[in-house]
Amino acid sequence: MILVQTAKLARITARASLAMTIFLTVVKLPAQEGRRKLLSNPTPPFPEIARRMHLAGVVKVQVVIATDGKIKETKVIGGHPLLVSAVEDTLKNWKYAPASAETTTQLEFNFHP
Repeated sequence: MILVQTAKLARITARASLAMTIFLTVVKLPAQEGRRKLLSNPTPPFPEIARRMHLAGVVKVQVVIATDGKIKETKVIGGHPLLVSAVEDTLKNWKYAPASAETTTQLEFNFHP
């Protein structure tokens, strides 16, 4: 009786594991397809006024990449306004590989004098 229950439990566990593996594989596919090859990514310049103020920090930005590879939209998540301005100006010159759909990603820039 115990052996029968152990065998049933093993089958249930195996099925659950298989189902979870299939589920996780399906969930991960869109993220992998969403990766875009970066073709041009100039580095944001450190603003001179920020350098004189000994300002350092991180700027986090969420961007929407259009199908043609240009950054269509930016949403600042955090950072000092002087540094954010430098990042936003530079992102206008970034270029990704074309794709069939828009992609959203988060970028992080570290500024240290």
